[in-house]
Amino acid sequence: MKSKLYLYLFVFAILICLYLFVSNQKMGAAKDSQIEQMKLKIEQLQDAVSRGEIKALELQYFSLENNDDALAYYDHLNIEDPARYIADKLLETNESKGDNPLIPYEGMESDFKINKIKILNHKWIIADFSDGKYWGELILKYELKDDLGVDFTLLDHLLYTHSQ
Repeated sequence: MKSKLYLYLFVFAILICLYLFVSNQKMGAAKDSQIEQMKLKIEQLQDAVSRGEIKALELQYFSLENNDDALAYYDHLNIEDPARYIADKLLETNESKGDNPLIPYEGMESDFKINKIKILNHKWIIADFSDGKYWGELILKYELKDDLGVDFTLLDHLLYTHSQ
């Protein structure tokens, strides 16, 4: 009787070990599958980041901040950030009562004001304007003078015919 009890315990222990072995293999395979999926996801995210960095570099190509040749025109003026200074001067034109004087349209919903500014180099600016419902874009020529005054000249403009 005692030997049968040991035999049953031994068989039971073997069955438990067999169960643990099989379930451990399945769990290992599932974890390996998860690891492979995570590696694939990491590669996709790294590719997306690389594409985003390339896109950001392309967008910065036409930018005063990244154009050393254009910035050289302002070395003698001792301005820490010429692009910010010029953008601030352009935004000051919004402070006049009524429409911005650089915008050749009358606001339909309210006054047209300049919203976004992209300073391309030491000569040109692209700007977006809106009255809250209608919007358009401007191409401006500017000149930063030695006395730190800025003259803006409208080169071209457009007003989108449909509202937002």
